[in-house]
Amino acid sequence: MSKDIALQTKPMPERTPSVGEAGTLGQVDSTDLLGSREALMIRHQGECYILRKTRAGKLILTK
Repeated sequence: MSKDIALQTKPMPERTPSVGEAGTLGQVDSTDLLGSREALMIRHQGECYILRKTRAGKLILTK
């Protein structure tokens, strides 16, 4: 099993997630957001944030 697959199937840490009014936590794959791009600008409550993929494959969100 490759390292990437092992990371994808690793269970989430036990903690109480913040959930929406419907009581469910949504999920979006990072490739659905970024596609082939290395970064994406996200507007939230009038502020701009940048979601970046690092060389190591991690995600960083900055204002």
